[in-house]
Amino acid sequence: MIVGLPAPYSFDLSLERYRTFGPDPAALWHEGGLHRVFRGVELRLEAAPHGVRVEPGDEGPAADVPAFLGAAFDLEGFRALAAHDSDLAPIVGALVGFRPPIVSDPWEALVGAITSQQVSLQAALAIRRRFVERFGRRVGLAWEFPSRERVASVEPEELLALGFSRRKSLYIEGLARSDLDLGALAALPDDEVKASLTALPGIGEWTADWFFARCLARPDAWPAGDLGLRKAVGRFLFGGRDPSVEETRAAGVRFSPHRNLAAHYLLTGMRVIEP
Repeated sequence: MIVGLPAPYSFDLSLERYRTFGPDPAALWHEGGLHRVFRGVELRLEAAPHGVRVEPGDEGPAADVPAFLGAAFDLEGFRALAAHDSDLAPIVGALVGFRPPIVSDPWEALVGAITSQQVSLQAALAIRRRFVERFGRRVGLAWEFPSRERVASVEPEELLALGFSRRKSLYIEGLARSDLDLGALAALPDDEVKASLTALPGIGEWTADWFFARCLARPDAWPAGDLGLRKAVGRFLFGGRDPSVEETRAAGVRFSPHRNLAAHYLLTGMRVIEP
């Protein structure tokens, strides 16, 4: 079946991160397509006219594909804003059809953010691979991300063996065993989501901001404390000088109410646009 997306849409640009960052067993790039488990079923996503081809065309699991592909983003409004911004317009012009993917499972998104705290991207991905293959379930070529219930039953020492620090092991166990209803967060306003998350050990403003951006797809999320975003803002907006967190936060004001898309375009531009 074909999952349609508003034109223009670039499959290769939109899923570039899954090729660039190396193999992720829970979102596996293989022979020109992406394999991912939705509702316990492995689906393969491939480029298709006007959208993405999904195989097998099971309407149940496939119903989750549009959210994963970032269908909720208002790209038309963002492009209209960017057309009047001398710094953003060339980036949008170079990334025609880019629509950021979203990890809509809050548990997976938070574990991923905790894993990435204060380590290199390469180290975080290596730990993630071991975590998924140790506690997840293989379904075809891809693996289903480990469930919250499964991780709640393991001990921190088992996470330590995968490369997590002692603190991160405790953070992930704490999240798994907490009574916070992660599925209910999407219905709450930003301030209540942030208060709920930051009340948990190991989840600070940086993790909450990325949760808004990459899980809830809140249109005005702007993770100013992220080192990667700061470097991208420095390259494209500050003439190569790395700005402070405060400068990065202030720089994002001009992109409201589309700061989330601006952040994704800046970060992707860092990887695919030649200096």
